[in-house]
Amino acid sequence: MRGLIIIPAYNEEKNILQVARRVSENPAGFDYVVINDCSTDNTLKLCQREGIPVLNLPVNLGIGGAVQTGYRYALSEGYDLAIQMDGDGQHDASFLPDMVKALKEKDADMVIGSRFIKKEGYQSSAVRRVGIRYFSNLIRLYTGKRIYDPTSGFRLINRRLIRLFAADYPTDYPEPESLTHILKAGCRVLEVPVQMNERADGTSSIRGFKSIYYMLKVSTAITVQMLGGKHNLVSQSDELQELRQTD
Repeated sequence: MRGLIIIPAYNEEKNILQVARRVSENPAGFDYVVINDCSTDNTLKLCQREGIPVLNLPVNLGIGGAVQTGYRYALSEGYDLAIQMDGDGQHDASFLPDMVKALKEKDADMVIGSRFIKKEGYQSSAVRRVGIRYFSNLIRLYTGKRIYDPTSGFRLINRRLIRLFAADYPTDYPEPESLTHILKAGCRVLEVPVQMNERADGTSSIRGFKSIYYMLKVSTAITVQMLGGKHNLVSQSDELQELRQTD
């Protein structure tokens, strides 16, 4: 199966070369592409200089738009699998075979690399862990499914979800919102244990008051989606069934 690793990057000049080098050596043998989200630093120049596959966005779309660009590229190029990995070096490509194995054996639509199953490696800050538990409980409330690491950006999806996400994907902080959406639509989501690294350089875009904004925005989006988006969810579920029959 052909897989594409999607690496959204915004101002990651201090990390992107090391991330690209590690990803290029991934044991699954997947292709990869950096989605440069209109960085204002040298991220694009470094990718071009080193021959790193890169798609350059002329305007900043945010994490959701950058990832969706990757999904659209994966769809147009006929990839069977797509893997989202952060451009800050937190995710370890050596865990890809475990994720692919789980997806195939369990016929899953999405496999999430979770740092909270074995609780090894970098566990994020205490404040963020509180937020992650909050979203885990919120998603369980709405879907009945316990996801231990709902904000993880280390995610593998099959072609059915590539087609769905290429057409419709949340713009800001998309992981919990898109996860809730597909769970409610009847998708099969699994978690496998992985170890993550602390960001090597730079700072996260979600910090300080943005953390509060993040929680409020995503909570509101999920609630509105669950309470007012029945028609859309039914359509998603019907489309998934149709895709399962044709794929």
